[in-house]
Amino acid sequence: METIVKEKTKKKTWKKVLAIIGVILLALIAAKVIAFNWHSNPKNIKTFETDNSYIMEMGKTQISAHRSGGGIMPEETLKAFKNCAENPEFKIDVFEFDLHITKDDVLVLLHDDTLDRTSNSAEIFGKEEARPEDYTYEELRTLNMGAKFTDENGNMPYADIDKNDVPDDIKILRIEDVLDYLTSVGDYDYIIEIKNSGDLGMKGVDILYNILVEKNLLDSVIFGSFHEEVSHYVDEHHPDLLRSATINEVITFWLAALRNDKNFDPNYSVLQIPYSMPFKLAANLGTAQVINYAHEKGIAVQYWTINSEKDMEYLLSVGADCIMTDYPDKLYAVDQKEKDK
Repeated sequence: METIVKEKTKKKTWKKVLAIIGVILLALIAAKVIAFNWHSNPKNIKTFETDNSYIMEMGKTQISAHRSGGGIMPEETLKAFKNCAENPEFKIDVFEFDLHITKDDVLVLLHDDTLDRTSNSAEIFGKEEARPEDYTYEELRTLNMGAKFTDENGNMPYADIDKNDVPDDIKILRIEDVLDYLTSVGDYDYIIEIKNSGDLGMKGVDILYNILVEKNLLDSVIFGSFHEEVSHYVDEHHPDLLRSATINEVITFWLAALRNDKNFDPNYSVLQIPYSMPFKLAANLGTAQVINYAHEKGIAVQYWTINSEKDMEYLLSVGADCIMTDYPDKLYAVDQKEKDK
């Protein structure tokens, strides 16, 4: 009798497990259907008069190298910038990169809060989770910023470079050096994000602002930060530095767009927003309704980080003002293909 009860209990347990697995599979299928088919008709996109130079004419989406084309070359290194600026096979309009402040108040290019993912910092500094603000610029220059780079074929071409022979083009970069190089080879716009929060982030904003003024690049830059206090600091102290919406502002914008709020008055010039899973399930930010409402309010719409060619095709078709991608070569090819149709 006890054996029979145990067998029945096991069967019930397995049925529950299978039911749960079934629900998960159905949810995944539903998510994919929503994600890939929740599209707007490009014919529903409207044109509005605007003085925002970052709002593009239909069919003229800006191509942005996210992290300087970090899917092709070691991200945010001079090698990556040169590949984007000098490669004859594709062209870009905008460079997107991230900044951290060092111990000696230098702004260097780095996306993460620590150096582990992209460099050999654990080997050189003898510790994991080393943070750039704890080291001087010269100390950070000893790192190989291409040590962890893996290309699309799974190769790591810069991993075995001797620590004493690291080429300059894969060492950490100062923002001044990046801007000097790029302004010498082309005319670009820039999306620049300061990653530090609080006082460090605010100090970084001051340093960045002074550099941009000195180089006469203020009008070519959209500033961004995931830290509300840093963005509000920009509003208060550097109101002529154009910035993108904060996370809370994006949410407020989306709700205003849904109800077509006629009194909505934004405090920013650009939306830099995602268009990929899981974001489309919670709020599809790539619809004609969103784009039209933004343009009506004088807000440019820029999307990150778009590495799917299907998503590239769609966002190009609905007039995204800018698309940021780790693979600007692919986006350029997709854009040319769409223009040739």
